[in-house]
Amino acid sequence: MKKCLVLLAAVSCQMLGMPETADEKGELRISFNDSHLTKVVEEIPDTSDFLLTVSAADGTRIYDGPYGDSPESIMVDAGSYTVYVRSCDFRKPAFSMPQYGDEQCVVVASGGVADVRLTCVQMNAGVRLHIDGSFLDNCPSSVLFLKSSAGKLMYGYSEKRIAYFPPGSVSLMMTTNGTDKVLFTRDLQARTVLEIDVSAVGNSSGSPQESIKVAVDTSRTWTSESYVVGGSGSSGKGGSISDALTVSQAIASAGEEDVWVSGYIVGGDLSSSSASFSPPFTSRTNLVLGPRSSTTSRSSCLSVSLPSGYVRDELNLPDNPSLLGRKVCLKGDIVESYYGMPGLKNVVDFEFQ
Repeated sequence: MKKCLVLLAAVSCQMLGMPETADEKGELRISFNDSHLTKVVEEIPDTSDFLLTVSAADGTRIYDGPYGDSPESIMVDAGSYTVYVRSCDFRKPAFSMPQYGDEQCVVVASGGVADVRLTCVQMNAGVRLHIDGSFLDNCPSSVLFLKSSAGKLMYGYSEKRIAYFPPGSVSLMMTTNGTDKVLFTRDLQARTVLEIDVSAVGNSSGSPQESIKVAVDTSRTWTSESYVVGGSGSSGKGGSISDALTVSQAIASAGEEDVWVSGYIVGGDLSSSSASFSPPFTSRTNLVLGPRSSTTSRSSCLSVSLPSGYVRDELNLPDNPSLLGRKVCLKGDIVESYYGMPGLKNVVDFEFQ
């Protein structure tokens, strides 16, 4: 659902580091709303890999690319902008393709800051069929389809995956000898996965009846709470590189041990109250891991302790300045505080992405 916000927290040009001649411009800041992170039952993609598009009112694209590569602050002309983020481009029905994201329109005031906080939820809808053996016995020559205005998918008898559709009307159809019959139609909302039991009953002679029994298992209908982006090691995430915690998830997961965390090397030279986000760097013992490569806000980051040996030799910024902005997965223990911020200690392994 698109949300319209007017954010007019004004600051001076000098505070933003803007020249006085730029008084017709404002600052656009985009981030995910960490306060909405929660545990999930579905595997959610790393938000740094989400696709981000920022468009002006006339359709001009200000930014179009991965969220993780987007600038932390975008200077734009005063006016309205649409911010659209999604986990994938979803245009037609497909199996195993939930789409997560958010879309907001925002007004940037002259000399002001518009702070867009994205709350990421499932944007499409899904259907999963449970086909009873009675249907196979009584309708051996029939084929089941799920169909919407965006297209259709054949649902094989052994299919276990969820079929995803744009929100709207979805019909369950049966094709027998070239003849289509609509068995069931339901208007599906975003953030919903509907599970349907399909069976058939034969008469005493064994021939199939005209009617097919379709039952909606409402007790297993998934709601939006199952699709809010987030999670923690305690929900099973972080056990492998492919299932690594994001920086935001790691910040909320103090106490988890021996887990993988994915993020961008954005700085170092930590102290109890500061961090450096630009070279040159002097400390070989720590790093700052951010949710995207352009992050310069200490509060959005995870501190990282580099133990002596191979890990420190390969990752420290004074000896390896080209690593600034690189994405990396680190395996270690998440602690509540390291240099006054959530941190990762006892790092035993890493892999660049």
